[in-house]
Amino acid sequence: PATLEEALAMRAERGAGATVLAGGTFLGILMNQGFLAPQALLSLGRVGELDYIEVSESGELRIGAMTSHRKVERSTIVGADWPVLAHAFSLVASPRVRNQATVGGVLADADYASDPPTVLAALGARVVLRSSRGERSVSVGELILGFYETCVEPDELLVELRVPPAPGRAVYRKFRSRSREDRPCVAVAAADGRERLRVVVGAVAQTPQEFPDVCALGRDAAHEIGRRYAERIEPISDSRGSAAYRRRVIAVEVRRALEELA
Repeated sequence: PATLEEALAMRAERGAGATVLAGGTFLGILMNQGFLAPQALLSLGRVGELDYIEVSESGELRIGAMTSHRKVERSTIVGADWPVLAHAFSLVASPRVRNQATVGGVLADADYASDPPTVLAALGARVVLRSSRGERSVSVGELILGFYETCVEPDELLVELRVPPAPGRAVYRKFRSRSREDRPCVAVAAADGRERLRVVVGAVAQTPQEFPDVCALGRDAAHEIGRRYAERIEPISDSRGSAAYRRRVIAVEVRRALEELA
């Protein structure tokens, strides 16, 4: 398709019979390794209207689903008021990957070890899902249901990311256990919002982990919040670290994020 209207029509016609292709950096790996063999690909590469970064009249940041990681990283708009977002996107893999990977793709993949979902959840971001039936908006927390599973319906496309006006201060910490370009073993985002403190831990479970009641202790209770997050989260074990190792890292990185926030 060359337009969003065409893409939505094809999505409605094909449904689950066609796999949506955005940047292809993750999908390509799955296909090359034999984990996925789509009968058809619905490529959004020519849909230029999904490639933009702008700020609404209400001060909300809006990013089209086909905007690359590199554009977010280097955007003066993002860097001015949402520097934590530019920083998080700059830490994804390498420039070659960031030039290709898209904002919509990384969210629709629901990869537990991706950087952006963690910081976007802490910033209270939402995504717009559109189909021929209409559109709806869901939070990042509502979007990601589990390992590589989202709430996107078979006839829907993820078309836009919306980030609320910048919080007072926010930080993102990425702990790597293997290489400089690897995905995180533990990711922590903390945002001192207008209404409350938010701390989100990613790359350790099926979905980004957040405990508002623990955050209510306040950023001055950095050590205690880190300890309680480590106790509550049930971490996975994978090639980047065991569950026990992740627990230790969670406690330290949450504490350091809050100390940096302060």
